[in-house]
Amino acid sequence: MLADSPKVQFLLISSAHRLLYNAPRPQPDHSLRPACRELSPPTPERTPSAVVQVALVDAQEQSLAPHSWTEVVEGTRDPLFLTGVTFPPGYPICEETRVKLTVYDVKDPSHETRNILGYATFSVGDLLKSKEQQLTISLRTSDGTSAVGAVVVSRLKMGEIEDGEVDHIAADVPGQKCTLVCESPHGTLNDRDNNPLMNAVFKNPVSKLYRFQTADSQWMQVREQMAECTVSFGVPKQLLALYIQEDAARIEELKNLGELSPHWDNLRKEVIAHYGQVISSYQETLGELSKLTGPSFKPSCHKGQKYLEFVPINLHTQRMRVTCPRGADTMYDIITVGAPAAHSQGFKNGGLQRLLSRYEAEKRNFSTAYQCIYYSPEDTAKARQVLTSIGQLYPLISSLADRLLESAQQQSLDRLKEALQTLSDKTEQFVHALKDELVKTALLALHTARPGYVTKLGPPVCNNVGRPGSETPPTADSPTSQKAQDSIPHHSEYDEEEWDRVWANVAKALNCIIATPPLCPGDWPEQLRPLVDVLKGCVTEVADRARKSMTFVLLQEAVCSIPQGLLLKQRRDVVFSQALAALTCGFLMRLYAGVEDKGFLQQLHVVGLVAQFESLLSTYSEEIGMLEDMEVGISDLRGVAFRITEAVSHNPAYLQPLILGRRDHYTVEVPLPPDVFQALPNEIKDGKPLQVYPVLFNIGINEQQTIAERFGDISLQERINVKNFETLDGYYKSLSDKVPLECLPCFQTQTELKDLLGTLGQNVGTKKRKNVEILWLAGAICRRMNGIRFTSCKSAKDRTSMSVTLEQCALLRDEHHLSKEHFLRALDCMRRDGCRIENVQKNIRCRKYAFNVLQLMAFPRCYRPPEGTYGKVDS
Repeated sequence: MLADSPKVQFLLISSAHRLLYNAPRPQPDHSLRPACRELSPPTPERTPSAVVQVALVDAQEQSLAPHSWTEVVEGTRDPLFLTGVTFPPGYPICEETRVKLTVYDVKDPSHETRNILGYATFSVGDLLKSKEQQLTISLRTSDGTSAVGAVVVSRLKMGEIEDGEVDHIAADVPGQKCTLVCESPHGTLNDRDNNPLMNAVFKNPVSKLYRFQTADSQWMQVREQMAECTVSFGVPKQLLALYIQEDAARIEELKNLGELSPHWDNLRKEVIAHYGQVISSYQETLGELSKLTGPSFKPSCHKGQKYLEFVPINLHTQRMRVTCPRGADTMYDIITVGAPAAHSQGFKNGGLQRLLSRYEAEKRNFSTAYQCIYYSPEDTAKARQVLTSIGQLYPLISSLADRLLESAQQQSLDRLKEALQTLSDKTEQFVHALKDELVKTALLALHTARPGYVTKLGPPVCNNVGRPGSETPPTADSPTSQKAQDSIPHHSEYDEEEWDRVWANVAKALNCIIATPPLCPGDWPEQLRPLVDVLKGCVTEVADRARKSMTFVLLQEAVCSIPQGLLLKQRRDVVFSQALAALTCGFLMRLYAGVEDKGFLQQLHVVGLVAQFESLLSTYSEEIGMLEDMEVGISDLRGVAFRITEAVSHNPAYLQPLILGRRDHYTVEVPLPPDVFQALPNEIKDGKPLQVYPVLFNIGINEQQTIAERFGDISLQERINVKNFETLDGYYKSLSDKVPLECLPCFQTQTELKDLLGTLGQNVGTKKRKNVEILWLAGAICRRMNGIRFTSCKSAKDRTSMSVTLEQCALLRDEHHLSKEHFLRALDCMRRDGCRIENVQKNIRCRKYAFNVLQLMAFPRCYRPPEGTYGKVDS
């Protein structure tokens, strides 16, 4: 492992572990590199395992301020430490500042058992004034009586290291090369990472800089940057407002449904009361979220907080930029987020996938108990779509009809024809949306619920059969069920032809208007006005009837949902909010990276993008419920489209995404600055909806997955992987049919996309324990297809960190020729000192991955962190 090797392979320079929020960007840091010489062993039988603590001496208060630690180096009396010390600009240090270095012998690295070997002090001024900017100081025992070796302190300016200097440093360890790693919390290598567009939505970046050696002995520069995203809170707040607006509109629609029989009126009041409770709860949550300020992410330790349940867990972007000696910069992005799940509601009865399946199976019995017609999820989705169409098209047709009259008044034939064509198109769209069999049958059902309607069994009886705590819901063969079936009227009791006549009147009125232009221009206003009034009246009647019938469908669905279904709706709202925030973050990251890539933009508007979610959840205990939530949340993203709009300016306030729509169909508008927007293809500028195809692949890797594979059930994971492979394969076929594959990014790996998909298909169809190759293949395919990559576990902190660092090092190996002998060293380096350990610190205020030794024995070997970086902590 990196820190345990007796021969030093890397030089790591990192600053003290700090959390910086919106701090000004510093100039290059000034760093110190400690080393020890001829350390006295604690016993003749044992060589010391040394670690150095760096502290600042406060002369006035006679106290020490611990600053940072090096890593542990074992098995040598002359350790050259990988970890240096950085004092960033603005840090309270000057030439008079004294620094104390304390060297410890670490007997047991896993338990951090340490004994002091000795200490040395020096002033910053002495170091700066030294000719070679290097000091050699005697290391004294704690009582100051005897020397136990020496400490060598060298000054190192970041940004001024050349290859020759690196080789010179490496000469301290004969025959070895070293890799340079430094931390630049807010520094950049390229303005594309910190332009106004990026800075508008990505906040609080933390950066790490590495230099790794390639197989041909060249040096590549690698930079990690991790950042938060404003959509973590922005999307949930917008969605909550839309949820409240939609449910309030549903209450108004129920109130405007007209008179109902006592039975149905009582049920309507009950449903309205439940909607009111949901609205009140959502308003309270929105109010709490609006008060929050500070970091733009929800820490994993807050995943169970009720008022934060709509906010994604630990949402961060992770970008790796690679600069090679002879080649252009290459960027690789991953979005990391905790699995979208309703943690605050618990998983005692499973997650959404199981709960919805169970609920749907029981809903038929509930509908019989309440004398309702059973409507499938597809029917209720159709009802909501019809209501949305009415809300959009009905006022539009009315305004277009008025515009037609204005054109007639102006005696302009061209304008009249244009207005007439638009009115005709929108009316036909209106007819297509509303002339549906569901509307027709729902009108019949509504007729039976009006006061005075009497069936051959007499008036309906309102009862509480099927309510929680009441009698068991009746079966299809029970008397109550038979009564409900008999209460549905025969067609002869309702005039179906009346609905057809209403539509016929719409068509006649429109045809009469279309025939008007052949008349003399002077007659247009007089001829058109009564025809337009007739059309508007007919459309109003259709809209009113259709609105009431669809509202009645949703009333029946809501009646069958009380209270279980409404609770499930709330759970689904929570999970979807987390999933949409992650997707929006990923879309922004991918769009900003490819806004100048013509091939990517063509793909974006022709076929859309694939969004590949990698999950590391187990299929055991609570995590199977999380996976069931996540599956539904990711699936619901299929109803989301993106649209690019032109922002007013570069002001960050105008560059935030805006969400429009309703449940089942949301549009996310993404503003771009005017100069960026104008360079886009016309199809995108014209507002074409941009589709995203979400796919989910899951492979559990922890000890709970071992239990599931040996004694439990992994069918959920198998079904998810097979189903989403089919979606991914279908996307590839559409992509290859509509877009030249030359538009896709080039990779060093020569394997064809089709072959990668074939291998993935074989793997998802093969029963193999912890088959992480499925994740590797899905990730590679996503990148090859210009997709958006996501990685998740329960909190996006520990297993996610192992996966992200593994993927980054695999990309360096496969695409940039990272030497094989340095692969594991680079992997340990990223896990020990890279952005992911900073993510752990941000979440739980501890620099330890939450694993223990027994857990890691169950992990695939390449997902295990280096020694000393893990320990069981609360997460």
